[in-house]
Amino acid sequence: MRGKLRSFRTVLVAGIGVPVLLLAGPSPGAAADSHSGGGKPGLPSSVYGGAWPTSHLQGVTVDRRRGFVYWSFTQKLVKTDLRGTVVGTVEGLTGHLGDIDVDERDGRVYGSLEYKAAESFYIAVFDARAIDRVGMDAERDGVMTAVHLDEVAADFTADMDGVFDGDTADTADHRYGCSGIDGVSFGPAFGRRGGEQTLKVAYGVYSHTGRSDNDHQVILDYDISTWGRYARPLTQDAPHHSGPERPDGKFFVRTGNTTYGVQNLQYDPYTGNWFMAVYKGRKDGFPHYSLFAVDGSARPVIGAIEGQPTPETGRLLTLSEAGLRDAATGIRGWEFQGSYGFDALGGGRYYVAEARTVEEDGVVKQAGEIRLHRWTGGTPGPFTPVG
Repeated sequence: MRGKLRSFRTVLVAGIGVPVLLLAGPSPGAAADSHSGGGKPGLPSSVYGGAWPTSHLQGVTVDRRRGFVYWSFTQKLVKTDLRGTVVGTVEGLTGHLGDIDVDERDGRVYGSLEYKAAESFYIAVFDARAIDRVGMDAERDGVMTAVHLDEVAADFTADMDGVFDGDTADTADHRYGCSGIDGVSFGPAFGRRGGEQTLKVAYGVYSHTGRSDNDHQVILDYDISTWGRYARPLTQDAPHHSGPERPDGKFFVRTGNTTYGVQNLQYDPYTGNWFMAVYKGRKDGFPHYSLFAVDGSARPVIGAIEGQPTPETGRLLTLSEAGLRDAATGIRGWEFQGSYGFDALGGGRYYVAEARTVEEDGVVKQAGEIRLHRWTGGTPGPFTPVG
C-alpha cells in the first residue's frame, strides 16, 4: 500500500458510516517491489494504482511488452508504469466502465462500457499510446472510440412479460437475466489452445432468485479485425449505435445465478482455461463459488439452455474438472476473490487486484493495488501470493 498507514476513521458516504483508511502522503513507487518476488524479472510483486475520487476498481490489464498497467475505476481509465507512476488518465465517462483487456498486438485497451438509461452497450477502445497526461477527456481528446453491441441491447431490452420494466432485477424482463456487460478478454476460440485471438465479452446477469432462466453465464465472441468500420467517437449525451448486428459466436455456461454475472473474464495461456470471477449469487440450490473456469480444451456442444420459458438450445461451454465440486449440481469452482481485477501473465503468474476505500487530504477516494500470485490448482483457492 502506498503511503504510511495512520489510522482508521468512519466517514459518511451517502448517509452511511463507512470505515476508511487514513494515509500519509504517497511516496512514488513505494508499493512496487524492486524485484519480481519470484516471478519473471520486471514483474514487481505489487503495483499501486493510486487513489481516485471515483467508484471502485473494476478491472486491470498489464501490457508487459510496453511496460504499462491500465486500471478501470468505473468513470476513469488510469495508466501507470510497473512502478505505479501515473502516466495519464482518461476522464469524463458518465457510463459504467467495467473490465478491461489489452490487445498485445497493438497496445490498444478494450473495455466494457454501459449506458443503461440509454439502453446502449459498448466496447470502448482506448488508443493507449496517446494517453500521456492526467485529465484527458474521453470525448474531446481523441483517445477513445466505441463500438455498439446490438446483441447485448436486444437481450437487455427483451420484454418477457408484456411490459418492459427497465433497469431492475425485480422483473421477468431481460433475456437470460441480462443486465448488460462486464468481463472482457482476448483469447483463442473455445476448445483451442492457440490460433486467432478474438474478443470475448461476458454478460452481466441480474441476481433474481425467483426466476430459472438466469443461471448461465453468457459470453459473446467478436472478431475485431472488422471493427474499423464501426468504431466512432462517443458523444455521451447522444450515443451512437454503430456496431455489428450480431456476434460471431454466443456461448452459455451453467454456473448457477450470480450477482451481476462475470465481473472479470480472463484467458489463461498457462492452464488454457478461461477464468470467470464473479460476485456470489444468492439462489437456493447452487454452491455460489466466486471463481469459475471454462475448460479451454473442450469444444462447445449444442445443448439445451436450461430454465428458459420456451425450450431453447445453444452452444454450451464446459466447466473445468478442477476445483471444488458441488455434489448436488456437479458445478465446479473455487473460493477466490478476483472480481476487482485479474490478469493472467503467462507461466503460471497472475496479478490479482485489491480495492479499498481510503481518505487522502480529507477526500474519500477509491484505491487499487495488484499483487503477484502463482498457480497452485489447490482448493479452496487455486492461487497463492508471491513475495
